Order: sequence, then C-alpha cells, then structure tokens
Amino acid sequence: MFKYSRDGVSVLTILDTRRAKKSGLFPVKVQVVFRRKQKYYSTGKELSKEDWERLLKAKSRLLTEIRTDIESSFSNIKQQVNELIQKGEFNIETLSFRLGKQIKDVNLRSAFNLKMQELKDNEQASTYLSYQSALKSLESFGGTNVPLDRITIDWLKRCERFFLSEGKSYSSISIYFRTLKCVLNRAVRDGILKESSFPFGKNKYEIPEGCGRKLALTLPEIKKVMSYQDETNDLEEFRDLWFFSYLCNGINFMDLLFLQYSNIVNDEICFMRSKTARTAKHNKEIHATITPEMWNIIHKWGNPQHTPQTYIFKYAKGTENAFEKIRLVRRIVTKCNRRLKKIAQNTGIAQLTTYTARHSFATVLKRAGAKTSYISESLGHSNLTVTENYLAYFEKEERIKNAQLLTDFNL
Repeated sequence: MFKYSRDGVSVLTILDTRRAKKSGLFPVKVQVVFRRKQKYYSTGKELSKEDWERLLKAKSRLLTEIRTDIESSFSNIKQQVNELIQKGEFNIETLSFRLGKQIKDVNLRSAFNLKMQELKDNEQASTYLSYQSALKSLESFGGTNVPLDRITIDWLKRCERFFLSEGKSYSSISIYFRTLKCVLNRAVRDGILKESSFPFGKNKYEIPEGCGRKLALTLPEIKKVMSYQDETNDLEEFRDLWFFSYLCNGINFMDLLFLQYSNIVNDEICFMRSKTARTAKHNKEIHATITPEMWNIIHKWGNPQHTPQTYIFKYAKGTENAFEKIRLVRRIVTKCNRRLKKIAQNTGIAQLTTYTARHSFATVLKRAGAKTSYISESLGHSNLTVTENYLAYFEKEERIKNAQLLTDFNL
C-alpha cells in the first residue's frame, strides 16, 4: 500500500499472512529491507485479506481510520530511516533501537552492542574488537546491567580508580573511555540519553591522556637483536620478521602479513596503512626502500612463487574475511612477541615487542638528524603532531643530557 525507497533501503506496508491471529485476521506490518536483511514492525492493526485489498480506496469510517493509523506508523518509520541515512548511520539494528527503546530500557551493553553491530556490518574488525574489550572492562567495574543515565561524572571517576587499582595504564583507560564517550554521544543524538546527562567534557569528566611508552631501541641494541642466535629456526624466523618491520618504515604486522609481490615497485615496498584506510581523507602511499637485508629476509622466509597476487610472506592465504585477518595477525604477533621476549631477556634489552620496531625506526632516524617531516611521511602519519608524540621520549632524553652539561665542571 505505502512504499518508499532511498539509498538501498525499502520501506513498505504489508499484510503478514504467515499466521492468522485468534480473530482470524492478519497483522499489518511495516517491512524494512536493507542489504537482503528485512525487519517487520507492527502497526497494531489487523485486517482480513479482503479488507486489505480494498483498504486504499475504502470510504467506510472504520477502514479510513485504520488506513490513517497505518500511514502514521509508516511515516514514523520512514522519518527515522531518512534521519539515519542522512547521518550515514543506517542499519536495521540502529533503526530497531530507535523505534523500540526508551531510556529506562537502555543499558551499557545494549548501547555498545548497537555500535558493535554496525562495526561488524562494515567489517571494521579491529575497531569492533576494541569496543568489545572496552565493554568487558567497563562491565568488570559496573556490572552487566548499567543504565546509561547511571554513568555520571562520579561513576567515571570511581571507574578510573578501579582500573588503576587493577594495574591498568592510563593509555588503556583512555581507550576505554573514548569508546564509551562515542557510545554515549550517539545515545544523545538518537534521543536515548538527555544531553544534560552526558558526563564527558570541560568542567565534567575529562578523559586522561595516555602516557607514551619508551619502546625505541638504540642501534647497538638492534645489532644485539639481529646477531642473537638460537638453535631453532622458529626464533630466527620471527627475529627476522621483526627486523623486516623495522627496516620497512616500521610497518605494523597487519600490513606486513598482507603485503603482496605487487607491492614491490622499483625496489621499494609501496603500501597503504590499513589502520587509516577508513579515517583518512587522503590515504598516503608509503614507500620503503628495500635494503639488502630485507631482500635476504624475503628470499629466506618469503613465498617462492613471485606472482603479483602472491603474499610476500607465507602466513595469509587470501581467503580471510576481516575478522579472520585480525585473528591471524594476533596469533602471529603473539608468537613473535614470545620469541622477542626471550631475546630481550638474554641480551639485557628492557623491552622488545613487535611494536618496538615501529618506534625504533622513527627514533633512530631522529637521532641521526632526519627531519620530522620525513619521518612523519615515512610512517604514514596524518600530521606532524602524531609523529612528535612518537619522538617525545627522545626529546626528553636530549633535555636531560643537555641539563647535565650545565654542571659538568670536568669538561
């Protein structure tokens, strides 16, 4: 009867004849279809098949009132659909959430699940898992049934103290609260939470800044890593994988494991960072010169078949979906970090992880006098501020060393 379509979303009224009510009549519903998924919403009206067929042109008072009520339900859903499409946030779960939930019914988990379903639909696996981890941690403090309006400034402060008592870093706490802030922002936009109840912001609760970690190695330490010998090929393989990451502009393992031979152009590795593929307006292509050491690692551990679509390293198969990719990367990173930890313990290096390669790449270049703008471009950072945060500890070391010169009377 009533139909509407926009941007791949169809809204229409139907008579649901799958099962009759006790009255012998059938329910009238509004059907929403999007990406082959469909959802039915009740209008609260029931009709016979005969009355449904003549409803549009019926002039009896009863059928006219029913038609008006059905049109009202249809128009309400159509309006909600349009608002979500305009925001670029439409999916069936969000629509159902807006249509069927009141403030008293919404809790922390249902609000998170709504956002996580959207991320899952968009195959944003890494962000999905970040939200999942944040929800688990927040529920470890507040429980599994926390109404959104209970999340106050005081609640957040107590939660922060709880996380610190559990040994969590401010970096982790910052991640948890940033995801929570996004969830609550959305609840405000959707009319689920009153704006006056939003607890974040100036003169409210301000999310603590994560402290940078000193992860960069010096060149002598990197030499220790690369000269470390072990009886097993397993350790040597992951040691070389770490070294390749360091030499390849500090490439992270998500990008490293999915490099193909087509990424090799004129003796350079050319790639886009998967981390910023969705967020950056103009995704930068990163160019890393292939050094002799990198060629040796490719020849030693790489796939022997050199077709453009073949992955350089042997871990990925090419059939993985977004979540399988994340699981693969996490598995390889875990295995690599176990070997790196052994190397660190046996060489006296304070900390050695897969992430250390990226930080070391940036810091070694800075210590050698490279311009911050060049380092930023090589890392694929969106701006210099991000790069400067990477280099903050190096700058602090320089200040300490220079301050000591002021009282070094033996010079």
